[in-house]
Amino acid sequence: MSQELVDAVKALGSEKGISEEKLMIALEDALLSAYKKQPGSAKYAKVEVDRESGDFIVWELQVPEELEETLISEAWRAMAAEQAEIDPETGERREPEEPELDLEKLEEYKDQIPTRDVTPADFGRIAAQTAKQVILQRIREAERDMMFEEYQDRVGELITGIVQQSDSRYTLVQLRERVEALLPKSEQVDGERYDHSQRIKAVIKEVSSSTRGPAIIVSRRDPELIKKLFELEVPEIADGLVEITNVAREPGYRSKIAVVSYADGVDPVGACVGPRGSRVRMVVSELRGEKIDIIPYNDEPARFVAKA
Repeated sequence: MSQELVDAVKALGSEKGISEEKLMIALEDALLSAYKKQPGSAKYAKVEVDRESGDFIVWELQVPEELEETLISEAWRAMAAEQAEIDPETGERREPEEPELDLEKLEEYKDQIPTRDVTPADFGRIAAQTAKQVILQRIREAERDMMFEEYQDRVGELITGIVQQSDSRYTLVQLRERVEALLPKSEQVDGERYDHSQRIKAVIKEVSSSTRGPAIIVSRRDPELIKKLFELEVPEIADGLVEITNVAREPGYRSKIAVVSYADGVDPVGACVGPRGSRVRMVVSELRGEKIDIIPYNDEPARFVAKA
């Protein structure tokens, strides 16, 4: 396992951006847990994996009795200083369990603690399986972290996805391989159907981290969807010559947008409507028939309201 382990760690470090040291520490923790499950395992032990060769050793920490009693007494005092836990079912005070000494605490007294090699003779097979599990787990975690970092900065962006399934609570939308988003009922437009394999557009509403990867919430109701669809169809908006300043929307029925031009000779309303209404028609089609009124923005409230 030794050389294969080192090669795998280096490959992960370069390809997946996973810290080699973090992976080695995780592997040591996993190997220690596996060792602790062995019959007759030492009460206090640690595992060291050689960073160059990949060889590993299980060390028994022969903690002197006097030192052990002192450290346990300190742990008891620390627990007593904390607020007592109350059992939520019975309402009675819950007696604390006997404290355990962790490796970090014992590391502070390593000069006083003799060690002994207690690596089991048949531990190689278990170690190989453990290493494989840890590496696969770290790959999944790294991929989840990278996906979360990618999407957390994309809130408000327009995305295109394929409907995977739909029920009364939400619609599951695949954005790409192994990346899915939720379109909850609260972000759906009344009357719209989302059929399997149908391609839909939505805006990213929220991104949070979870154990299964980034939890991405998308919306078809958000007024930002109107802006992004026009930005997609109207080059003048994408280039910054025309801006949508306000959006008022009744999802599924009607929307009003106010537009302003920052370039001489560019009609903001005409730019959004497009030749023979082609641009606004594309947006209306994506919104499944929702009517859209486009009005010029005006700094003077009276004139702006009159146009609206």
